[in-house]
Amino acid sequence: MSSSEKKENGLKKSLGLIFVYTVATGSIFTYVSYWDSVFFSYCGAGTFLAFALMTLAILPIALVYSEMSPLFHTSGGELIYNTVGMNKHMGFLASWLIMAAWISVPPAVCMAIATFFQQIFGLKISTLGIVVIGIVILLLVFIMSLQNITFLVKVQAFCLFANIATTLLTAILVLTSGHWHISNLANMFSYSGIESTAGIPGWIIGMALLITPFFGFETVPQMVEEGDFPTSNAKKAICGSVLTCGLIYAIFFFCIAGIDKPEVMLADGVAENGFMTITAMKNILGWKVWPMIYAVISVLLGMTASILGFWMSTVRMMYSMGKKNFLPQSFTTVNKHQQPILPNIFLLGISLIFILLMNAGSFMNSFFNLMSFGCACAYALTMISAVLIRKKHPEWYKNNKNVVKGGNFTRILAMLIMVAIAFFCTLGQGKDSWICFGIYLGIGVCIWAWMVLVRWKKSKVVIDTPDGEQEF
Repeated sequence: MSSSEKKENGLKKSLGLIFVYTVATGSIFTYVSYWDSVFFSYCGAGTFLAFALMTLAILPIALVYSEMSPLFHTSGGELIYNTVGMNKHMGFLASWLIMAAWISVPPAVCMAIATFFQQIFGLKISTLGIVVIGIVILLLVFIMSLQNITFLVKVQAFCLFANIATTLLTAILVLTSGHWHISNLANMFSYSGIESTAGIPGWIIGMALLITPFFGFETVPQMVEEGDFPTSNAKKAICGSVLTCGLIYAIFFFCIAGIDKPEVMLADGVAENGFMTITAMKNILGWKVWPMIYAVISVLLGMTASILGFWMSTVRMMYSMGKKNFLPQSFTTVNKHQQPILPNIFLLGISLIFILLMNAGSFMNSFFNLMSFGCACAYALTMISAVLIRKKHPEWYKNNKNVVKGGNFTRILAMLIMVAIAFFCTLGQGKDSWICFGIYLGIGVCIWAWMVLVRWKKSKVVIDTPDGEQEF
């Protein structure tokens, strides 16, 4: 098969840097006013500071990702980095862990949208109705994801920038409302809805859990194969998405915290199943019109941007796993728009199952609780691989403009930060969460065992490296 035929049968290089940036930023910047009561319950009035500190904690990881991204020109991210750095088994584990976070987003967001209509507009929707709404949304996203990639990213970009604009405008309106007072930010570290564990203050544990709104920058390596820009520029999308979202989160929660004391903001009747800011604007500030406008534009479009970003990334990870012999070759088949077919169908099926499980019990809610743990573990493994790749192949870094300052000190620091965050994320988790996470890992073990015992005995894992294709 000629190189031109291979290109035609694979992913299409058609994405500008701005759209790769919006995929990552849109994936991160979600739930800002849907899960705001959850975030606020973690760290109270100091939530803005917790977000600022978490931004600083995430940056070293983002810088290491920026360093490795230019080395490999195909989608795969954690799959590639950990296979090259350690071995194919760790590559599979890291990719399976990161997908634990990504896969749970589409069904969770669909249920959030159904809850949004129920809570904000006072609609009475039965459990069956919520399931139907979720299924319809998933089918729409599925159909969209099979279209030209430029169409999908333009829709996501519109949703993202509309969300950012209305979120910042809301922060300004609250700050200048005449109701805002700095005294409400007093004793920032004294309030946390999380109990201290093992001598670690609840506020610190809550800050660690704020990694959940930050995962998403790692979607950039999933999109580089379709980027029409130099891969060295991926740093702008990776670090830019983290800094953009961290800054907006900090500004927003600083302004919101000044409305009233945390106990009032989170009281029953004010923070109803989330939507703390919206209900506070209505019940405390007495606003009627703007909360509804903000709800539709920021919350609804924000969740839409998130589901599209993680859907695209999950599909491309599974496509890459097929290309590199971690999954059957059938996962690499694309349609006329050069969009992977089977990964889209597979993700739709999992999402539909998760929606049913979410309504049948606490499975999905429990699974969602450990997204941050899986994500932190994947990051930690990737940081270890970054150190090993640098040691094994120093020649790969000679012309790399994105080599991290501080070298291995920064890489090891990033790894230690992720290990600490992963540990904090385990504190206070219930038994159901661990059971759900165990089930997910069990599925992964079954796939891995099949690859080890059957597929890898017949064919090897092949990664496209700076030295050409190599077998692992």
